[in-house]
Amino acid sequence: MGRAFVYGDGVNTDLLAPGHLMRLAPEELASHCLEALDPSFASTVRPGDVMVAGANFGLGSSREQAAVSLKVLGLAAILAPSFARIFYRNAINVGLPAIVFPEANDVQMGDEVQVDAAAGTVINVTQGKTYKVAAIPPNLMAMIEAGGLIAHTTARLAAQRGVT
Repeated sequence: MGRAFVYGDGVNTDLLAPGHLMRLAPEELASHCLEALDPSFASTVRPGDVMVAGANFGLGSSREQAAVSLKVLGLAAILAPSFARIFYRNAINVGLPAIVFPEANDVQMGDEVQVDAAAGTVINVTQGKTYKVAAIPPNLMAMIEAGGLIAHTTARLAAQRGVT
């Protein structure tokens, strides 16, 4: 469970990971996440918080650093009515649940939100509302729980070789 950070439609990858800062280490780049939209975001977000955004979240370039920045900051999930296709896959690949949530407009900044991506539920604890969403499929949940595509693949290859 975490606080909701609510933003509107069209939050793009340049807002999440500014292009002129791409040479920075992931932790330093994350400190600039959304600074053009909300200068306090990176310094106030805590592990377990949830991004709730409008339509077409993550549009723009295919830079995976946008999803990495949100993951580095400790977001538990991103909820939005729709995602840019490449951003959606980048989020899943880095182990960050991206959940299609048509009712994103119901959530207010600071609401306490609980997300169960595997069960397909979003609970707005502050408002006392429960929503059913499409669950993330088990194969993708396994990847998310492993920490992303690379960690998941590394573990699977090690298991195939009999290495634990």
